[in-house]
Amino acid sequence: MSCETDRSGQAQSRPSHRATDELRSSGVKIGFHLQVGPKRWAELTIAAEEAGFESVWLPEHLIMPVQMSGRPGSPHEGEPPISASTPAWDPLLQMAWLAAQTTTIRFGTNVFNIGLRHPFITARALTTADLVSGGRVEFGIGASWLSEEWEAMELPFETRGRRVDESIEIIRRLFAEEVIEHEGEFFRFRPVGFLPKPVNGSIPFHIGGDSPAAVLRAARLGDGWLPMAQRDPVTLATNVAEIARLRSEAGNERPFEVSLYGVRVESVDDVRRYEEAGATRLIVTPFLNPREGVDLLRRFGDEVISKL
Repeated sequence: MSCETDRSGQAQSRPSHRATDELRSSGVKIGFHLQVGPKRWAELTIAAEEAGFESVWLPEHLIMPVQMSGRPGSPHEGEPPISASTPAWDPLLQMAWLAAQTTTIRFGTNVFNIGLRHPFITARALTTADLVSGGRVEFGIGASWLSEEWEAMELPFETRGRRVDESIEIIRRLFAEEVIEHEGEFFRFRPVGFLPKPVNGSIPFHIGGDSPAAVLRAARLGDGWLPMAQRDPVTLATNVAEIARLRSEAGNERPFEVSLYGVRVESVDDVRRYEEAGATRLIVTPFLNPREGVDLLRRFGDEVISKL
């Protein structure tokens, strides 16, 4: 799809011949985790859209320190799952580029380190990606496990949770209010305007992480929860019940999604088990070799998505 904008900055979509009339799905959506080099971004995303995938999810790190410690969920323990030689791209620029070549598929971050940027910078780039895609952005965010990345940005790692919470508050207000001013722990500014607004008035925030703090943040401030650790349906059902309780206590009545990343799905029965446990989206990578990606995305669409 390519987009034009009207005077308000809202994207006006022009349909693509690649588009299906509508995504085929049951109550649970199927996303695709895109973790390959730029050479294959377009072909795999287009293939996923044609196969009926609801969304494509993009990883993010701002910088790769040579010395790293910890891992997701345990910032001070364990072997890091990435190295300084791992390539990384700006996912919001990826979204904007891929949006021009697609029509229906949505774009999510898995996950964006919101605390490393000023909220103004994040809100502007996020809104631009949302506008040029016609409102197809899902914002997955995390408080981070990589302390050295924070050190490289000269930010105190121990403040990350509070900084994330304050950033969420500011960005949501920028999306919703004509003029805002703010006096917080980390950010202070006099009245500012922010136009244009996102296509649908806001953008869904999916809170990533498995710690009690991340789960509570998802329940209080999120439109969804995006756990990093793999879960079986039994464990997931317990987690979903706990988040429902916390959301009720926090008075969070917004529609809420639970998106699982890295799950092994080979059949419709696998999808149904996670759906019954409370998952609303499964994010899969149905191939190991990117050269086989297009064929295996199509096969997944034929064998699983088309039968939901």
